[in-house]
Amino acid sequence: MAKASQDTSKIHFHWTKKVGTEDDDVEQPSTFKQPNSNPSDQQDKKHENIKVKTHVGVPTPRKKLQAVAIARLRAVLTAFGKNRSNPPFGGLLGPRVVGTLFGSRRGHVHFAFQKEPNSPPAFLVELATPISVLVREMASGLVRIALECDKEDNEEKKAVRLLEEPVWRTYCNGKKCGFATRRDCGPKEWKILKAVEPISMGAGVLPLTEPEAGDGELMYMRAKFERIIGSRDSEAFYMMNPDSNGAPELSIYLLRV
Repeated sequence: MAKASQDTSKIHFHWTKKVGTEDDDVEQPSTFKQPNSNPSDQQDKKHENIKVKTHVGVPTPRKKLQAVAIARLRAVLTAFGKNRSNPPFGGLLGPRVVGTLFGSRRGHVHFAFQKEPNSPPAFLVELATPISVLVREMASGLVRIALECDKEDNEEKKAVRLLEEPVWRTYCNGKKCGFATRRDCGPKEWKILKAVEPISMGAGVLPLTEPEAGDGELMYMRAKFERIIGSRDSEAFYMMNPDSNGAPELSIYLLRV
């Protein structure tokens, strides 16, 4: 009996120790660690994470192409705007000019374009049309004046700017009205332009003191004109009238044909 009780106590003690070990394993599940995975698998996962982050941070090739296309479009539009405001063959005049028609009652029409009211005229021509005829045309409606010159095959003459052409054929509302000649701004013309310099827009009569002035009066009309350049061989000037909502009352076209 004594030997049997000793064996039972040993078995009981062994059982208690085994149960305690299992309890310890159950009570500490958080400290349980899975067997280490293959090191190559961990490296693959790290590479996958790096690839995902890189893919998110760097734009796709399509986005790059779109950014390049937008940048090129902006550059083209900027260059176009600069060329429109400062054309290579625009000369001394800009998109807005000051235009002045003047002449004695019995004399011919002189027409001048200036960049500013106090600047020398960049374009000054004398038309064969009497100013009284032009005033009558303008009183009846819209006036379209076309000045035409011939193209030259000579390379030296090709380099001449349109505003520097010496002789023009003149048409007023489709009717031929002789020729127009380019003039230099002499003391007489400059004195007239200085007399009307304070006038931004309007028409009237100025007294003249020259004995050859005839009846001693000079008619003038002055206004702002919008300048449109079609090409090296074509330009148009449209009178800007703030009181008119329709077509401009006076338009002048320069053509090299």
